[in-house]
Amino acid sequence: MEDKAERPAAGAGSAAGSNAERSAGAANRAGAVVGTILRRGADWFAGFGTEKSTGTKLFAGSGHLNRPCVVEDAVGIPLKTLIEEHMGGVRGGWGNLKAVIPGGISVRMIPAEEAEVAVMTYEDLQARGSGLGTGTMIVFDKDADLVKAIARASYFYKHESCGQCTPCREGTGWMWRVLERMVEGRAEKQEIDMLLEVTTQVEGHTICALGDAAAWPIQGLIRHFRGVIEERIDRYATKPRVGEPLMVEAAE
Repeated sequence: MEDKAERPAAGAGSAAGSNAERSAGAANRAGAVVGTILRRGADWFAGFGTEKSTGTKLFAGSGHLNRPCVVEDAVGIPLKTLIEEHMGGVRGGWGNLKAVIPGGISVRMIPAEEAEVAVMTYEDLQARGSGLGTGTMIVFDKDADLVKAIARASYFYKHESCGQCTPCREGTGWMWRVLERMVEGRAEKQEIDMLLEVTTQVEGHTICALGDAAAWPIQGLIRHFRGVIEERIDRYATKPRVGEPLMVEAAE
């Protein structure tokens, strides 16, 4: 409409993980039930949830669930209760759970043992190194290839980068290429820490929150499932491919 490039305005700042994110999220959630809030009052709406995370929220579940759906419930509902009571449980039972991304693909995943006790609030999930985000959880069972899933997410952020900020423009593509090789195990273990370091150079160094969103899923994968990546690298090393360089693509 303004005949300008589709890019974030300089100085807008990154709202991800900040009070601005909470304020925007609260406004969006309240907007969905504004009529009822006006009739019953703000105190009624604030009576749902916890002291720091009040109100209700739309929660979505996708992935390896028996009944993927979108429901509205109070903020502060235990993650396990949300999955078991509203979404039909994990495919193959709760014991078949491997990991959950609680707030959408732009936040860090948590393993099954943390999902067991996690609560769907900003403060609880932030303390676990993740986030409530949009509340659109993605559930992975034990058959899921987490490395491939995060590589796919990484491709999405590479594709969606507007290219304005150098860390995002260059970093998202670099991270995706490294992850694609890690899916096969065609990498070296030292590249895991190299990849993690690059995520910290992208995170917090862009005008909009896309840089953070691209970095955090990778950080969650490495934090909780580094062993999966290392095992894949070890397995690939037993079947070397003649003439295939390991790290050359990362340097592109």
